Amino acid sequence: MMIISERINGLFVSIGKAIDSRDKKTIQNAVIRQIECGADVLDINIGPGRGAEGPETMDWLVRTVQEVTDAMLCIDTPGLKTMEAGLKASENPTMINSVSAVADSMTSLFPLAAEYDSDIICLTMDERGVPNDPESRTEMAMLMMTTAMEFGVTTDRILLDPLVLPTAAAQDQGQSVIDAIRMFRMLDDPAPRTVVGLSNISNGASDRSLINRTYLAMLAGAGLSAAIMDPEDKELMNALKTTDVLLNRRLYCNDYLRV
Repeated sequence: MMIISERINGLFVSIGKAIDSRDKKTIQNAVIRQIECGADVLDINIGPGRGAEGPETMDWLVRTVQEVTDAMLCIDTPGLKTMEAGLKASENPTMINSVSAVADSMTSLFPLAAEYDSDIICLTMDERGVPNDPESRTEMAMLMMTTAMEFGVTTDRILLDPLVLPTAAAQDQGQSVIDAIRMFRMLDDPAPRTVVGLSNISNGASDRSLINRTYLAMLAGAGLSAAIMDPEDKELMNALKTTDVLLNRRLYCNDYLRV
């Protein structure tokens, strides 16, 4: 499974302060930790409230990160100019996080994905919000796949996100997301890739790490391709490695947790 680190994000106090002060060392140390813990991709988010400074801040953050890694960078921002600044600054492979099924979003971001040869996360939500049932999520996923192809974005560059909702607020939606992932896999051959923001499932709950790692194992069994998560959570990473062994995706050995 592809691990997308959620930790290079201005919402976290230490990262936010480092961005404000242009503290390269703190950012780069965090990047190195994430990669050492198993991250394949780094989600890059400058945090809220940047306003007109957003593009310059994203440019600085991307350049700072890529000085110490050649990993794929997932540019995460709602601002179109800030998104393009990140894509333009990156010498690493890129991923766009994210586009929704709203027409304006698709016509703005699919062309950027094509121009910068970027992967793109497609959220199954539109003006009405997130559908409750897996069938409606799947219909929206198909709409986004066909629209992407119209803009020159091939299906292998897409990751479909059925949008995990907090179990504390919408307990029935955990199973709906699992069912949607199974349905998404039937939309094309080879099956489209899928991704979730894992920590959303435990928002507002206690025992967050337990909920996250249990749900990750369930999602992996349904065929999930990637997760935006915290690779520094050792128990979460151990659960993922064990799941891979049980699904015959990783060779078992007595020291498999150390590999």
